[in-house]
Amino acid sequence: MRHLRLAETRATMEEIRFPCDGAELSGRLFRPSHAPKAAIVIHGATGVPQGFYRPFAEWLSREGYACLTYDYRDFGASAVKPPKDSEATMAIWGLKDQPAAQEALETRVPGVPVWVIGHSLGGLMIPFQQGAGRRLSRVITVASGPVHFSDHPLRYKPVTAAFWYGPGPLATAMLGYLPGRAMGLGPDLPAGVYWQWRRWCTTPGFNACDVGRDLPEPDPAAVQCPVKHVAVADDVMVPPAAVWRLMQLYPEAPKRQLTLRPADFGLKRIGHIGMFNGRNAATWPAIIA
Repeated sequence: MRHLRLAETRATMEEIRFPCDGAELSGRLFRPSHAPKAAIVIHGATGVPQGFYRPFAEWLSREGYACLTYDYRDFGASAVKPPKDSEATMAIWGLKDQPAAQEALETRVPGVPVWVIGHSLGGLMIPFQQGAGRRLSRVITVASGPVHFSDHPLRYKPVTAAFWYGPGPLATAMLGYLPGRAMGLGPDLPAGVYWQWRRWCTTPGFNACDVGRDLPEPDPAAVQCPVKHVAVADDVMVPPAAVWRLMQLYPEAPKRQLTLRPADFGLKRIGHIGMFNGRNAATWPAIIA
């Protein structure tokens, strides 16, 4: 296992805002102390604010990469109205917000290869985007795959059953948004995001149920650069089998697979989001290798 190098200088960080189809998104642009060897946009997971990725983004900048983190519309620092007034959906976050963030990075850090690191939702939507993937030099998906309720291990099924069939839909229907904070699940989410997320995860074929409605047909040639699919052995939310299923949406890209196993990094657990926690920084070189 390669040891992390000590930083010669701290990462420089700039707060930015950029337009996106009637919305304005909030982001943070991290730059290395010298000309970057690539520019990386981090497309985050559903319900995970950009601040969670800051230690990873700072580390990337110390490794010589420019890196953009951001929040989707009506969420986190990009929220400008109550979640019950939002019309955002998973499809809007993937089809509009993700390409806008990529374009914002390309504009601010021109002339270098552009990568995407997509965590969970962040890696699912690139094949549905119109043209954005063709400009990429590399894609890394992390814990990202078309998961179905049946994929979860037995011990985790009661949790997902409550989220999809119990208090989750009941509270969302009553309040007009998912009260994540009150339920101990993280930040609140717009109702449209929750309902579409629920439909995808409880329908065989995942988001294929929305193709021709909220989603276009996936473009098999959308991504032709190298793609690395990273799964996590102890991820109960998107187990490795669901991660490998995502490869079908990248048919023309050269692909590699990696499974992060906690013991390989001296860790007790990693889980669905733990790899981006600063305490688990030992996994970071393997993710971008």
